[in-house]
Amino acid sequence: MIDLRSDTVTKPTPEMRAAMAAAEVGDDVYGEDPTVNRLQERAAEIFEKEAALFMPTGSMGNQIAVKLHTQPGQEVLIEERGHILNYELGAAAAISGVTIRPVISSATSGMLTWDEIAGALHLGGPYYSSRTGLICLENTHNFGGGSVMTADECSSICSQAHNANLPVHMDGARIFNAAAALGTPVSELTRDCDSVQFSLSKGLAAPVGGVLLGSKEFIDEARVWRKRLGGGMRQTGILAAAGLIALNDGPKRLHEDHENARRLADGLASIGGIGVGDVVTNIVIFDIAGTGKSSGEITDALAREGVLAIGFGDSIRMVTHLDLSAADIETALGKMRTICS
Repeated sequence: MIDLRSDTVTKPTPEMRAAMAAAEVGDDVYGEDPTVNRLQERAAEIFEKEAALFMPTGSMGNQIAVKLHTQPGQEVLIEERGHILNYELGAAAAISGVTIRPVISSATSGMLTWDEIAGALHLGGPYYSSRTGLICLENTHNFGGGSVMTADECSSICSQAHNANLPVHMDGARIFNAAAALGTPVSELTRDCDSVQFSLSKGLAAPVGGVLLGSKEFIDEARVWRKRLGGGMRQTGILAAAGLIALNDGPKRLHEDHENARRLADGLASIGGIGVGDVVTNIVIFDIAGTGKSSGEITDALAREGVLAIGFGDSIRMVTHLDLSAADIETALGKMRTICS
């Protein structure tokens, strides 16, 4: 099966499995798991943040950040296609008691400008208007087609947000993909963000987990909320051992995923009726309206041929990852050409 649904479907590498089997562990709720502690220290070092906290999922990291940065009744600004708004089950409302105000980006990349953000801010006005409490960014932007935000663009937004006394959280689930595409360290891409979350189980190919970063005070409080939400996982070094390998080795090979994504995009663009947007990382979103078939018809036909993808509306998303080769991409393209002919 050629699985292009997401980069979350990768299996642990032999090196990860060996590290998991041999992991030195302790009770992480007591802060005594040495492998978890090494992962957190390494992440903080790479991102040049004061502290880091291993999370069972990236979504938990995002939601704890929202909780710590806001007060109930406030608004959180997010681009309208953002993950925190669309794919975290309304958790910001359920856990933090905040409203999310979606902001429409004029760019197909989904990357907001400060002018677009400023137009949606509620910093004053009548007492019965909800106040903005947090700005959330996403890099890479999942449904912006894996688009990237540069370090200068992020710093500009953060600077003006801080001038307005607003914190900025970065949903950097695939921030290492952005770093690979831009040739810029993740520390530079997130330097001025008040908090950052990145996934170990997406582009970096670990079996599970994410990391939340910020100031020491922020992470100390995040640890309380991780426990409160059921994220105290005891001998978690078994998982963190795979995360350490993913963090240290995964970024080095992301360019291969990007090359496969461009190979996939070029092949799809040659098929009649298919339109492909810009592809800069490992996500390929393409329009199939011109084929005369629905996304469901195409993805069902692909599945019968051993290729998995995700359809939504008139588009299909395919994501490249560690478990896919260039030969797999050519096979998937061959199936697409047959189905769309």
